[in-house]
Amino acid sequence: MEGRHFCPALCFLIDTPLLLSGIFYYCIFAVYIPNMSNNSSQESLKQYLTSKTFLKQVLFIAACVIGLLLLTQLWLRFYTHHGQKIVLPAFVGMEIDKAREIADDKSFEIIVNDSVFIVGKKGGLITDQNPKATTQVKEGRKVYVTITKFGTETVRVADLPTMYGNAFDQKKTELKYRDIECVIKDYVYDPGEPNHILEVWYNGELIMSRDGRKDEIEIKKGGTLECVVSRRDGGDVTVPDLRCLTVEEARFMLESSKLQLGDIAKKVTAEPDAVLYVVSQSPSYDGITNIKMGEKVSIGVSPVKPADCQ
Repeated sequence: MEGRHFCPALCFLIDTPLLLSGIFYYCIFAVYIPNMSNNSSQESLKQYLTSKTFLKQVLFIAACVIGLLLLTQLWLRFYTHHGQKIVLPAFVGMEIDKAREIADDKSFEIIVNDSVFIVGKKGGLITDQNPKATTQVKEGRKVYVTITKFGTETVRVADLPTMYGNAFDQKKTELKYRDIECVIKDYVYDPGEPNHILEVWYNGELIMSRDGRKDEIEIKKGGTLECVVSRRDGGDVTVPDLRCLTVEEARFMLESSKLQLGDIAKKVTAEPDAVLYVVSQSPSYDGITNIKMGEKVSIGVSPVKPADCQ
């Protein structure tokens, strides 16, 4: 390809046989013949070819031609960068402006063909390049790069998956792929399955609950959603009425209310296999008193069922 820059005359000179022939005939017709007409002695051609004059002419012309060829080669190398290759620098991790400065110095061209948002990374950082670093390329090569986006991307609540009533761990994993963190803000008693999302908060604002969600709110990528999740213990429950029940019936009712049976105090002596009835309890039943789930209720028992029990 680079040979096309040579002119026809140079192509002629590069051909060694033609070059030698040209020098020989030049010396004969341009030097010897004109001198022959003015030379009374009519020196023979053989004598001329072996003379110092002929040798000096040949060496002079050869030196001129060789010098011309060297100058032409140097000019062609400078003009076309013949055979010149440069190791491509590593641009990954570098700011795009800095990379362009280096590329200009080395006669590369940086072209941004894509941009991505990465949480915690400022905009304009190169994350990938093609060709890769250390590749040998010619000057003027285009280098395609991917950079981090300037600014923060957001996701509308309307574009988020349904979160209310779903398992917290599952939704946390889904949101992680969208560069959104999800943490537990609080636990609240719920009779349903534990660790399910009941409320979602963002920047102190309730955005999802059983009453609906605010679809217009925008969540920044890298932001954090706070969730209130369900638990089976820790809620309040009304103290049940255990009086007149057998011990086993009382135990069953307490477990149904997420409570535990506490101390059992026998009011009178009873046979080992006697059926025992609840005659008192603590805390007592009044229909309005609440206690925390998991707490204990102590009872007093007797083999004699209270007279007012039906």
